[in-house]
Amino acid sequence: MEHTKTRGTAVAAVLACAAAVLLTGCRGDDGTVTPPAPTGSASAASPVSSASPAPSASAASPSSATPVETACDDTALEAGPARQAAQRPQGTGTGAAIVGFTNTSGSACTVQGFPTVAGAANGSPELNVPLTVENSGTSAPVTVAPGGRVWVKLTFHQVQGEGDGYCASGEAPVQYPTMVLGLPGGAGRHQVALEDGLFAECDGVVTVTALSAAQPS
Repeated sequence: MEHTKTRGTAVAAVLACAAAVLLTGCRGDDGTVTPPAPTGSASAASPVSSASPAPSASAASPSSATPVETACDDTALEAGPARQAAQRPQGTGTGAAIVGFTNTSGSACTVQGFPTVAGAANGSPELNVPLTVENSGTSAPVTVAPGGRVWVKLTFHQVQGEGDGYCASGEAPVQYPTMVLGLPGGAGRHQVALEDGLFAECDGVVTVTALSAAQPS
């Protein structure tokens, strides 16, 4: 009878422990308290950090795109008349001439390099005679604003003497009504005449400066 009562007491203790385990844990016979098993969800057991949305690439940094420079095409630049340069070789021929090209388009464009030069026989470009070009200096990109100009200087082997003159090399001087300048980068071929007179040169050789925003003298 005592054994049955003891077992009933033990069973009651177990049930009581099971009922309370979810809240407080259960104390054993040796006085140790068993903690209750976790019953909450993972989100309840530990707070979830709310991550801020990553900024988009456009919001994170300003645009680093740079404007694209457009090369001058064969319709952008218009050649003005050539004029005899103040600084030129001594003699009676042309010596040196300066030519300006105006940007007649509605937007800026860029040109760089040295032009080709040909004498136009009888003023006809189809009958031109290419001259040997010797480049002077180094070239750099030149951005020409609408209405702006870019310049080049042509220096010829000078004619000497009066009348028809002569060349120091012994060759005969040559005269051309116009010159045809071919600009680099597809900027076109331009026929130019001197403001006064004809182009007179020797040896078919011309020294050419690079296209520049600064007007030569």
